[in-house]
Parts: sequence; C-alpha cells; structure tokens
Amino acid sequence: MKENPSPAVGPLTDAVLELVLYIPDSAEPMGDDPVARSQAIARNAARNASLLSGSLALPPGVLGWLTMVPELVGVWKIQAQMVADISAVYGKRTSLGHEHMLYCLFKHISAQVFRDVVVRVGERVVVREAALKFLQMEAQKLGILVSKTMLRKSATRFVPLLGAVSVGAFAYFDTLEVAKTAVELFERDCTIEADMVRAY
Repeated sequence: MKENPSPAVGPLTDAVLELVLYIPDSAEPMGDDPVARSQAIARNAARNASLLSGSLALPPGVLGWLTMVPELVGVWKIQAQMVADISAVYGKRTSLGHEHMLYCLFKHISAQVFRDVVVRVGERVVVREAALKFLQMEAQKLGILVSKTMLRKSATRFVPLLGAVSVGAFAYFDTLEVAKTAVELFERDCTIEADMVRAY
C-alpha cells in the first residue's frame, strides 16, 4: 500500500526551495584562522537554533504540533546564514551557490539525494550546477524525508518542558552537523561544473 504523504510535505518542500534559491549575504571577513572562526560561528548559530526551537516547542499538545513547520523553517534560516558566514570566512562567499546551500543544509539527512550534485575527487570537490527543475525535485524529496522525521518526533511535543528541551537539543546538534558539512566543503578546492545534465 502506498504511504500517504504528510500534509506538511508541501509547506516543507516550498520552504526548502525558498531557502536554497535565496543565498544570505555575510559580513564575515575572510579569516586567518577559518577553522576557529567557523567553530565560533557554529556554536553561536547552534545556541540560537536551540533557543528558537525549544521556545516554539513549549506550547503543549496540538498547539505545540502546529509550531513544528515554523520551528523548522526558523532553524533552517539560522543555519543558512551560518553556511553563508562560514563560506565567507573561507573566502568563498562569492562562489556560494544554490547547490552548495542545499548540500550543506541537508546532506546529513540523506547523502543519497546529493550524489549527483557534489562529488569528491581526491582533495577537490566538484559541484555540479543544477537546473531549477532538479532543485524542485530534490526539495520535494527532502520535504518527504523531513516530514517523516517530524512525525516521529511529534510525540515529544505532548510532554511539556521535556519536549522543549529535547527539541532544542536536537536543533543544537543538527546545526553543528550542518556546520561540519560546510567546513568540510569550503576547506577544499571547489570546481563548478556547469550545465548539469540529468534525465528526469
């Protein structure tokens, strides 16, 4: 029997696509010690994501469940700014593209989704430019994956305070994981491969 998609899939898909199509600016200068600065940026972003996530998870019961999508989108925006800041620290802000953002934000959710977008070749990374249609397809896949995770975690929202602490901790470590992916990507030489060809 085919599994019915969660009603959150549509809004999540739209949110993912909006995130990767808009690249935040960054005031971070290129640093002499990009690793240390990236770690500081990551810790600050993780704290902010945890605070936002935990606060939105405080309402009990159904009200808490209704805040799940806004919470995720808010955390993703914090993470997107973090990725932009880390890229700037490594001197790669001007080359930061939609594919980089998509990869950094969601690679830890499903590496399989990105096998055609980012390819490691020795110490280099090849980033293949993707058409809008491809980005839309990937956003839909991620929307489905994230909605399934949401359903698994939704039970914690019916436990006041404990649920908020759990959700906040998840956002903290999730943000650090995004930062780790960003550092691993930007510390290597990146080659942009134009006009990615893919059969739909």
